[in-house]
Amino acid sequence: MNGRFPAIRPRRTRSATWIRNLARETSVTAHDFIQPLFVVEGEGIRKPIPSLPGVDHLSIDRVVETARAAYDLGIPALALFPVIASNLKDPEGKLAIDPDGLIPRCVRAVKKAVPDIGIMCDVALDPYTDHGHDGLFIDGDVANDATLAVLVKQAEVLAEAGSDMVSPSDMMDGRVGAIRDMLESRGFVNTMILSYAVKYASVFYGPFRSALGSASALGVKGKHSYQMDISNKREAIKEVLLDVAEGADMVMVKPGMPYLDVISAVREVVDVPVVAYQVSGEYAMLAAGAAAGAFDFMRVMHESMVCFKRAGADAILTYAALQLARELA
Repeated sequence: MNGRFPAIRPRRTRSATWIRNLARETSVTAHDFIQPLFVVEGEGIRKPIPSLPGVDHLSIDRVVETARAAYDLGIPALALFPVIASNLKDPEGKLAIDPDGLIPRCVRAVKKAVPDIGIMCDVALDPYTDHGHDGLFIDGDVANDATLAVLVKQAEVLAEAGSDMVSPSDMMDGRVGAIRDMLESRGFVNTMILSYAVKYASVFYGPFRSALGSASALGVKGKHSYQMDISNKREAIKEVLLDVAEGADMVMVKPGMPYLDVISAVREVVDVPVVAYQVSGEYAMLAAGAAAGAFDFMRVMHESMVCFKRAGADAILTYAALQLARELA
């Protein structure tokens, strides 16, 4: 770079609000957000989740109300997660493929009330299994190929219910291609796949698993045999390239903030949208810090959103989507 002080003064373009607005490289709007919601059986339920301050368990009617509010604020999509009673879980996660299950009913209700909001649904068995794993647990490990058939059926049920996007979060090899083949053969040619392509075996998922009731079921054996090693970045590139080749329309990096380097690296190698997930542990830490007086919650949340966008994320799942959208409005 040529030039030197005082001819070059970088502070000139920081000197006032108007010039900072003109020179800003990265911006955040409500259109960047996806709001995750935890769905429970019943009516009129809005029950706080202790591990996630400001986040609730919602019955389907409350999800519909939230969908209307999100749409009015400009949030383009919701991600729905089921909370299944422990006595209804089983080793095979049979409720995952029930056409009249909790999530298919929720999808139909939201689409009837707010047809233009996008609906994303996870494809994985962990909310439905009594062992807490994302697939069929056989001989001490999750069986990849046996699980694929169940995941394909789950994706079919969700597509039939009206889900705009199915999101395999299970990390089984080959699941994107198997789901894409099913969607094409069944005529769901416009149903999108958001692959949790880079999902690390992270401790940051703790509050989410608590909210779903899967943490205690999982026990001492974690998900390290199928979720990614937290130490690996080159492997992340391999995963996203495979999933895009198999038909993924978008790819996700999860967790988000501790893995900004991975988001940036993924952005450089794929030409599909990249999604970051500000996972439950990240959100809970920021909420706890704000409650302790360390910083203002909305300001630190906004800063974290800018960081995701600057790293290369096109969209962000965050539990603070509604709060952020209200603040931006």
